[in-house]
Amino acid sequence: MEKKKKNKKNKKRNIIIISVLVLIVAGISLKFVFSSGVKPVEVTVETVAKREIVHKVTASGKILPEKQVEISANISALIMEISVEEGDSVMMGQHLISLDRMRYEAASEQAHSRLKSAEANLVKNTAMRDRAEKLFSEQLISSQEIESSTASFQLAESEVEMTRASLKSAMDDLSKTSLLAPSNGIVTEVRKEEGEMALGSMFQADVIMSIADLSKMEVHVDVNENDVVSVEIGDISEIEIDAFQDTLFYGVVKEIAHIAQTAGLGTQEQVTNFKVKVRMIDVPEGIRPGMSATANIVTDKRVNVLAIPIQSLTVRPVGSEKQMSPDKGVSDNESEERSKAKVQEFEELIFILADEPGGVLRNGELSRLEDLDKIKSKGDSKYVHIRPVKVGISSETHYEVISGLEEGEEIVVGSYRAISKDLSHNKAVITSKDRGENKKGFRIQIGGSSKSEN
Repeated sequence: MEKKKKNKKNKKRNIIIISVLVLIVAGISLKFVFSSGVKPVEVTVETVAKREIVHKVTASGKILPEKQVEISANISALIMEISVEEGDSVMMGQHLISLDRMRYEAASEQAHSRLKSAEANLVKNTAMRDRAEKLFSEQLISSQEIESSTASFQLAESEVEMTRASLKSAMDDLSKTSLLAPSNGIVTEVRKEEGEMALGSMFQADVIMSIADLSKMEVHVDVNENDVVSVEIGDISEIEIDAFQDTLFYGVVKEIAHIAQTAGLGTQEQVTNFKVKVRMIDVPEGIRPGMSATANIVTDKRVNVLAIPIQSLTVRPVGSEKQMSPDKGVSDNESEERSKAKVQEFEELIFILADEPGGVLRNGELSRLEDLDKIKSKGDSKYVHIRPVKVGISSETHYEVISGLEEGEEIVVGSYRAISKDLSHNKAVITSKDRGENKKGFRIQIGGSSKSEN
């Protein structure tokens, strides 16, 4: 009898335990069902504030002297002497190179001798013409003879002019055997040695050495065709030289090419650039032509303007707040459909942090959305509203905001996935700060005591 009572008591206790467990499971399920059902997206926010925006065009290139002269031989001759070496400073008019003079001295003497002969012939023909004119005036010779005498005089006169020109050419060739410095500077390169042949001609110069003024340097950079339209002569530029780490130099844009340089023509890697020259304001010691450098050309500047981080700006189709569910964001299928659409208008926007669901503020007007009351509350979660904005110039990190935002508003600045894919209008979010402050566990009551589980 006692055994039956004990079994009945145990059975009753088991039923109570099972009932309690069922109620606990049901409670958890109901909590899950009546909750949002969608985990809020964790985001990083930032308060909109005013700052300075500096727009720069960045391009890389080489450092070269403003003035560089190539000393060339315009005649063919043996190099007899090179009186300077690389690195030597030279003055204007200083002797640099001597070429073999013998052949050109002989040619000059021959031309001089021919000139003397031509001048003597001219004297003779002048006398013959004068005598013929006198005899013709006395009608002692015919007109044919006077015409022949005059023609001989003119030929002799022409021969003198030709020989003088030949002598001038020969003297010019002779002078080219001695090469002088055309300006002050430093010898940056010597391409030939004494004893080698200089193969210059009237149509082709043979470069022997180069002279440059290293006190005045400039950076030659290739600027992309999309950026060159914003660059103007006189723009200030920051200059970074690879050989001078952690040192910033400054320069001024002095020249912008009018003809493009195209690389990889007809291929996918085709690039069109324009050569831009930036004159350095202060030239450091130890700089060398050909060093690699980067120019950050300041093309525009805004002071005390509203600005947003670059990563906070995204694009969505116009009217996206009506097309997307706040619980879904941008699906992969929707992304594919967007890319396949032939004509689709997009707008630039950011996500504004809000306390409750609402409409879209576009062009100063707040739109009203249907079914706002159907959006379930997410407890302590906040929401994001899309906000179309108009932006201006950009710096390396921020965009200038022209319209659409007010100072002090909180915007979403991260993560990249959240901004580009997960977020949509009236999406529930939780900030990184809130998540840290609201970490709470659950409590299990055991008898008269309790303990917390995280």
